[in-house]
Amino acid sequence: MRSYRTLFRTPEYTPFLLSFAAFAAAQTIGGLALGTLVLRATGSPFLSAVSMFGPQLAQLAGATFLLSGADRLPPRGILSGIALAFAAGTTVLALPGLPVRAVFAVLLLQGLVASLGGGVRGGLLNEILTKDGYVLGRSVYNMLWGLTQTAGFATGGTLLALLSPRTCLLLAAGLYLLAALVTRLGLTARPPRSAGRPSVSATWRTNALLWSSRPRRLTYLGLWVPNGLVVGSDSLYVAYAPGAAGTLYACGALGMFVGDMAVGRLVPPSVRRRIATPLRLLLAVPYLFFVLRPGVALSAVAVTVASVGFAASLVLQERLMSLTPDDLAGQALGLHATGMAAFQGVGATLAGTLAQLTSPATAVTLMAAGSVITTLTLAVLGRCGKRRSAAPGPHPGALPEPAATD
Repeated sequence: MRSYRTLFRTPEYTPFLLSFAAFAAAQTIGGLALGTLVLRATGSPFLSAVSMFGPQLAQLAGATFLLSGADRLPPRGILSGIALAFAAGTTVLALPGLPVRAVFAVLLLQGLVASLGGGVRGGLLNEILTKDGYVLGRSVYNMLWGLTQTAGFATGGTLLALLSPRTCLLLAAGLYLLAALVTRLGLTARPPRSAGRPSVSATWRTNALLWSSRPRRLTYLGLWVPNGLVVGSDSLYVAYAPGAAGTLYACGALGMFVGDMAVGRLVPPSVRRRIATPLRLLLAVPYLFFVLRPGVALSAVAVTVASVGFAASLVLQERLMSLTPDDLAGQALGLHATGMAAFQGVGATLAGTLAQLTSPATAVTLMAAGSVITTLTLAVLGRCGKRRSAAPGPHPGALPEPAATD
């Protein structure tokens, strides 16, 4: 296991992180501001939740049509372009009097653009770091996301108490511009990882190849569904505690940071392979206590503890990379990122609908229960697959492949 000192001596790793931090800060501050703006304008928990997380549904369309570009386009140019597109879109969202329909149209376009971001960043990180440094490097990346969310939501909550949501959106647009600048100046111009033009047919072929492996399918579902359902619970913080939503988001980001630091730096590989299911259960179980409608202090404790479970993604990403050829790493990680974003959008939409029909506390509890059931089901399917692959004799029509483990 490599040290943090060695990791940060790796060329390009630091500017890569800094550009991501600026982009993530813009997302957190801008998302909280937009959710607040929509709630004040409409009074609807459903529209507020969907405005913050629903645009991620658009990334599913991007994964269907655009994702081959993650390996077939130069990464620096793509990341700079995505940041500039978000800066322009966020500036439009800050315009006074913008209709709600126009707000969601802009968010739809941003979601399509963002569909390339996860794959490009993941593939680039895979190039910057050597194999033995990937898990530690990815854990630092995830920890930075947690820290940035903690600072971003805490800062966003403070800014919203002092400034208007539209002013906060303009600050977010400035951070997107900073991300584009750091990407352009701090990263090397690298060629695409794969030859050929990005196309819809190439995207479909590679996605079909990635999905054809049962262990990869179970890994993808483990990355997407439990996480998406819990993020649906997260999307209701503004409706559940309007005056303390920033605090709850910051506590969640803090728990995520602690989990990624512990799993990435302290847990040995032999143990990491066995803790995906316990971490996914930890991610959801504390939210079941929201059925009791706890106050802000107890809610913050539950959110912090639960968010340690987001480290399951680190374990499952390592598994995904072990099951995927290097020349498909960008699209494999892009499919993970866009699928996860899409399921988070589905989770936010479902949670917002449940909150509209019942209450935010009830909706949080139901989403958590769904996450627990999904995790247990995937664990059973994984063990069945392991026993099947270990059974003697040939398996007609199937090539041997490694089994998923939890």
